[in-house]
Amino acid sequence: MNKRAVFDTVCDAIDAVKSSFQLYRKLGISDREEIIQELRKELLNHVDELAQKSYEETCMGNVVSKIEKIKLSIERTPGTEDLVSEVLTKDKVMTLYEYSAFGIACAIMPSTNPVATVINNVIGLLASGNAVILCPHPRAIEVTKYLTDIIATTILRISGIDNLVTTLSEVSIKNISEIMHHPDVNLLVVTGGSDIARAANKCDKKVISAGAANPTFIVDETADLDKAASCIVKGASFDNNILCVTEKNIVIVESVYDKFKIALEKEGVFYVDTVEDMLKLSKVLLTEDLKPNKFFGGKDVKEILKFAGIESNGDYKLIAVDVPKIHPFATEELLMPVVAIVKAKNFDDALETSLNLEQGLHHTAGIYSNIIERLNIAAKQMQTSIFVKNGCSLEGIGFSDNNPVSFTIANKTGEGSTSARNFARKRRCALVDAFSIR
Repeated sequence: MNKRAVFDTVCDAIDAVKSSFQLYRKLGISDREEIIQELRKELLNHVDELAQKSYEETCMGNVVSKIEKIKLSIERTPGTEDLVSEVLTKDKVMTLYEYSAFGIACAIMPSTNPVATVINNVIGLLASGNAVILCPHPRAIEVTKYLTDIIATTILRISGIDNLVTTLSEVSIKNISEIMHHPDVNLLVVTGGSDIARAANKCDKKVISAGAANPTFIVDETADLDKAASCIVKGASFDNNILCVTEKNIVIVESVYDKFKIALEKEGVFYVDTVEDMLKLSKVLLTEDLKPNKFFGGKDVKEILKFAGIESNGDYKLIAVDVPKIHPFATEELLMPVVAIVKAKNFDDALETSLNLEQGLHHTAGIYSNIIERLNIAAKQMQTSIFVKNGCSLEGIGFSDNNPVSFTIANKTGEGSTSARNFARKRRCALVDAFSIR
């Protein structure tokens, strides 16, 4: 069955979205918000099926986690309320700062988080007044076409505007590059691989780009170890650790290592602390050039242990494995339910190790400590886009306390956790000799 707003060629997709943008730019903020509100309502009717389709197509993660993050993306992505105007008045000049659309945005999606990121980006881009061409990862093309059809049909029903959000029937490096370089495309939003991010930055356009990540968390000797273990397992096991922000390695001060290991095991962690089992895991999870074996990306713990030839009894949420700080499990982003555990002599050693493991990517890091000074020192030193103190990595992108949710973490271009205001031009308008009531 043909799906709305899905085109076979780049030219057709851009022509359609260009015409739609000309209509959309005439609407007011209240019209945009009405469209977004109706989109939220409609998408909530499809959460379970979108999660299932995403899991079946990508073969990564788990349906329960996908349902949670899709629902959060629908409900808690900021809309037009994020576009806060500012006014500065002097004796002779009133200066107004407001956000306006770039125009046509190309949004490039990851295979690891296709549905939630599409929804998150689309709501933010529409709120800021843009039209959108979605470029999914080839592993998630079918679920993206299905989702695009729902979005485009809803927008048409509410506003009468067709093809405001579009995608392609097939994607490749070639046609994504064609879209990125097309003169009618004004904004590139890249979530995912660093290769496509590097290509985007060569296009002479406004780029909002994510990049590589290797989230590292410190646990010092003063931390609440039970809380730290619970939070780490919650984050690192979520959707089998395929989110870019979730814990990939833990640096533990060695004086509390034994207690921390027990706390992790209580939380349902399969702990690997022998060289023999570490080597078994390394053999299957790493390629010959010591890079992550993508076949195991997002696979379940049981499946990983079975392939590695490691016996286990019961269900486990996560694998923790003791490694030296130079091991690829610690230095590479595996995107598997596996966390590397690296010992440190003390806090200073832990901080230095974490800085080396994060590798200046400026993505995500955190610390568990009851010494306020250390919380501050670590946050200042790490300089990551997201930094979490005494909490789960998921809280860093809005998974609790009714916070706004973001799934595009622009560590490459510096915006950090993005929202509608990042997808708009900040414009300054000066009114001279006309307005001051003070």
